[in-house]
Amino acid sequence: MDHHSHLTPGADARGTLEPPRAALVLYNDAVHSFNEVIDALMDICGHDYVQAEQCAVLIHYRGSLAVKYGAPEVLRTMQKKLQRLEFKVKIEN
Repeated sequence: MDHHSHLTPGADARGTLEPPRAALVLYNDAVHSFNEVIDALMDICGHDYVQAEQCAVLIHYRGSLAVKYGAPEVLRTMQKKLQRLEFKVKIEN
């Protein structure tokens, strides 16, 4: 028997509740340049240059990428800022 089976959903091994996690997904478009994507990821999502550059490449080739994970309310703020810059972005649970 799993010694954690008594935990409620969303609880960690100590039995404390973890905040719900979601993903901020950014989609490729024909509007923004690589540099614009990189700058937005650094400025809004807190990525360093290398991480932002790698995300931009993956978005280009895959079509989309989860660029940030965290609490939905934190991601909503980032989503709104990216949308103001006309990026196509959504939050997935």
